[in-house]
Amino acid sequence: MKEFESVQMNENNPKWKNAISRQEKLYTPRYGTDTMRSDFDRDYTRIINCNAYRRLKGKTQVFFAPDNDHVCTRLEHVNLVESISYTIANYLGLNVELTKAMSVGHDLGHTPFGHQGEKILSDIAIREGLDKFWHGRNGLELVDKYELLKDSEGKKRNLSLTYSVRDGIISHCGSFDSNGLKPRDEFIDLEKDFTLPSKYTPYTWEACVVKIADNISYIGRDIEDSLTQGILKDRDVEKLDELIEEIKIINNTNIINYFVVDLCKNSNVEDGLKFSKKALETMNSLIEFNNQRIYKHEILKPMVRYCTLFMNELFSILKKAYDGENTMKNLRKMKKFYPELIDEFIGWISNFSEITERDSEKYSNKIIFDVSNEKDYSKAIITYLSGMTDKYIVKMYNSLISIL
Repeated sequence: MKEFESVQMNENNPKWKNAISRQEKLYTPRYGTDTMRSDFDRDYTRIINCNAYRRLKGKTQVFFAPDNDHVCTRLEHVNLVESISYTIANYLGLNVELTKAMSVGHDLGHTPFGHQGEKILSDIAIREGLDKFWHGRNGLELVDKYELLKDSEGKKRNLSLTYSVRDGIISHCGSFDSNGLKPRDEFIDLEKDFTLPSKYTPYTWEACVVKIADNISYIGRDIEDSLTQGILKDRDVEKLDELIEEIKIINNTNIINYFVVDLCKNSNVEDGLKFSKKALETMNSLIEFNNQRIYKHEILKPMVRYCTLFMNELFSILKKAYDGENTMKNLRKMKKFYPELIDEFIGWISNFSEITERDSEKYSNKIIFDVSNEKDYSKAIITYLSGMTDKYIVKMYNSLISIL
């Protein structure tokens, strides 16, 4: 109990000054200095009040646009990660305010249609000569550059989260060392240096907890949803029961409990966060089961082709407007054919570029895109599409063909 209290991220931790640093100082609230909330609690409330967090309820976890209200969405997944990481961090003696903020922010950069949408946008990015798209990096860029909140004077500003929360967002992706996960010591430039998933381990023990909680959260939930959707049958889970003796009844509650308890019992500061050998084998068996019987199931392939079609089509239409300095003029000409899509895109990109005379009384965020630069413009389209919910991107595609 409280095995990790000595390395908790607090004022006594040698990393504290770096951990709470921000790219820009937060504004002072209208009614005086904010003394009621810690730095991490303030990050938490900034994240759950931003639009990207709200959109998670309309984004796929595994199954596209489910009509069944009990099938997991990206928002429910985030809430599960928050719950699991809180339990682990609280038991081990780590900073639960930090894990809460990281958890609710870790998947803000996810695309519509889950990992399939991520792959589609990555293919487009590579085709356009850009870096590979991955949701952890997109999440960091989103909280640093694209997501805006109004300050106490009504001016739009960037979120300006702490370094440790930003690190938790980009470092949650990828695999973790099965021999024990420990935080790195380096205080790196997250945007410039963290170029690939798992290139670095997280900066804090709390972010290590969130990274592992992310894995624990989806395994059993995806099995339950697959049963609900009819992809798996009871006989499939019966077969899984035969393979895995430790978890007597395969359901999400039992799976989460099994891995959380095992992790807490087997982790220590010297060896890191780790599972027992048996629990790690069990986790790998469950992941392999999901890979083979759920994620690669034949029934999901039509959805993949469907999503690929209209994500590429939306990109192509917006990219067609590109012509250096004439790009905005071309976009406006295209409004008569695609009024809804073009209006929405111009409204979005005007927040982050100099394409219009920005009212300094309303904006105080970073300028990101030079629309006359082709790679900037392509990156802007990809970022715009990545923020859409499943149903909204379908709506945008349907608006393209509504004149036929």
